[in-house]
Amino acid sequence: MRFLRAFFPVTVTSSTVPSAPDMPLTLRARDGRVLARRHDDRSQAVRRSVQWAFLLLNLFIGWRFYLWVRHYETFGLSAPVTRPPGVEGWLPIAALMNLKFFVTTGTVPEMHPAGMFLLLAFLGMSLALRKSFCSWLCPIGTVSEWLWQGGHEMFGRTWRVPRWLDIPLRSLKYILMGLFVYVVAIMSADEIRAFLMSPYGVIADVKMLNFFREMGQTAAIVIAVLVVLSVFIKNAWCRYLCPYGALMGLVGMLSPTGIRRTPEACIDCNKCAQACPSLLPVDTLLRVRSAECTTCLSCVAACPVADALACTAPRRRVLAPWMVAAGVALFFMGAVGVARVTGHWHTVVPEAVLQELIPNSSGYGHPGR
Repeated sequence: MRFLRAFFPVTVTSSTVPSAPDMPLTLRARDGRVLARRHDDRSQAVRRSVQWAFLLLNLFIGWRFYLWVRHYETFGLSAPVTRPPGVEGWLPIAALMNLKFFVTTGTVPEMHPAGMFLLLAFLGMSLALRKSFCSWLCPIGTVSEWLWQGGHEMFGRTWRVPRWLDIPLRSLKYILMGLFVYVVAIMSADEIRAFLMSPYGVIADVKMLNFFREMGQTAAIVIAVLVVLSVFIKNAWCRYLCPYGALMGLVGMLSPTGIRRTPEACIDCNKCAQACPSLLPVDTLLRVRSAECTTCLSCVAACPVADALACTAPRRRVLAPWMVAAGVALFFMGAVGVARVTGHWHTVVPEAVLQELIPNSSGYGHPGR
């Protein structure tokens, strides 16, 4: 049974991570006051529901997109399917280019506009609720979480990279983010338009699909290594290499919300720090300000004392898990709604152009090469 559980999602609670000795029947503060126990915490169940919903949405989008591509690759022999604009959420560089184009010209780009609106949604989400995109919505973050939880179930622990190596490794994602932002920042609006309107730019989503369908040995080995590492190290990809998460984390540092600890109620059990998937020393902080915090609320769920740890908004208003979930959904659905209402959700490309480009997608290289 322990082996089987390793391959299914595990809800993170104080019982799924190494914990302090069992709590006494009566919890007392340092000054001897009797403290109330935290009631059954549902934050992780709520977050898991949101993760599942968004993962299934992405799987549906991916399948529809594949059918759309196959229609053109078979020259109309397979059933026609409407292209799902949500696939542009997997084109972060194109979204960043379009955002630069929009800021520069004040005009919503013609090619892959949905990606820009989704990027704005995730940035807004990070500004309001820290790096919540990574732990509530990101499919890669969800799978990464399942991998290390499965590893913990199988081996009884996860491994922590030594501090002297962890810090330089964490800098890699910020270096990658900086390179991508720099390359886009130095491009003019005309250069961005030329890139996105080139054959490569028009079918950038198809090229992304081809990467997985025609994956080379090197890419397969790299992905396999990352998967294995994620079993033994919490969120290995997210922690060390994801430039998208690095951007969300930096924006999240400006957020007025975050995890707060009340020292007077803390019993120093260390459960919050041990539950944190970002390995933050929550038990020693008054407020978690790190760019690594994803507002996953795992630390809050692990805390046995009521009011000792909470996610708070300005004026220390406590945010219940459903409020965080509602905020995440509001930014996502709001961005999609605005894009649809303003007519900037779908990318419009003539059928004849698509029929020419998609079957020959492998022959179109990056215009910068």
